[in-house]
Amino acid sequence: MTQKNVTISIAEGLIAKTTTSIIEKANDYPCSLVIESNDRRVNCKSLLGVLSLGLKCGDEILLCADGEQEEQALAALSAML
Repeated sequence: MTQKNVTISIAEGLIAKTTTSIIEKANDYPCSLVIESNDRRVNCKSLLGVLSLGLKCGDEILLCADGEQEEQALAALSAML
């Protein structure tokens, strides 16, 4: 398992449009991807899960990946966030 702390830098935060592009990128990787924020864990490949976190610009999250291509997945997703 690989983990990385990420600060959301998207000005409007994770709204439906930006979250959809992040989920599409997450689905390019076969590994399990999870976002942790405020003692909650959600599947990074779930639109409703990610939106339920209500993440805004400046919020810090822990991005976790487990499985094949986990390091590449974290690098790609953290660059988008």
